[in-house]
Amino acid sequence: MPAVIKLQQINKTYGHGEGVFHALQSLDLEIQRGEMLSIIGSSGAGKSTLMNIIGLLDAPSSGQYLLNANQVENISDDERSAIRNREIGFVFQSFFLLPRLSAIENICLPLIYRGTKQRVAIEKATSLMQKLNITRLVNNKPNQLSGGQQQRVAIARALIGEPSVILADEPTGALDSKTGEEVMQLFLQLNQQENVTVIIVTHDKAVAKRCQRVVEIQDGRIVV
Repeated sequence: MPAVIKLQQINKTYGHGEGVFHALQSLDLEIQRGEMLSIIGSSGAGKSTLMNIIGLLDAPSSGQYLLNANQVENISDDERSAIRNREIGFVFQSFFLLPRLSAIENICLPLIYRGTKQRVAIEKATSLMQKLNITRLVNNKPNQLSGGQQQRVAIARALIGEPSVILADEPTGALDSKTGEEVMQLFLQLNQQENVTVIIVTHDKAVAKRCQRVVEIQDGRIVV
């Protein structure tokens, strides 16, 4: 089975001439389906740039990116957006829930963007809320939720489209240690019991060690 993600000789540069900055340099990375790994590195090491390229939020300056064996490094913005909606579920440190929508409405958004019927989206969202033990929050707005509850809603939103990859950017960064541990346990459960591919970008080595594999990036290159 081909890797879910395969990056070959990825370079990302900003600026030009003497002001050029090499954010990523000849980077190779392969991630297998069902793997749970962390990407760590200090500020400025390149991990956010790498995350943006994996998540199709940005394109490399050169190199090849295969997502589910399909080349995606040179596709148009519209194609990138469509593939991102189908294949990648995002979980962010700041949750990014829409404040005017209820929990279940936030969870339904990726399917609504696809044109899924509202009834079908609500059925899937309800099932996910049961699985993540947040059914009681169905009508709550984000400002009525704790940080941990917001992150569980965000994880449900990431999962509802059945993506190939969950890409989590500092998912415990805004949470206290107890709630952060609960969120990590949820990622582990999704990975181990349902074979969800999880990539966690973090500076927290304690979080990174919970994953099967740790990828460390320094100066735009993978060192571990």
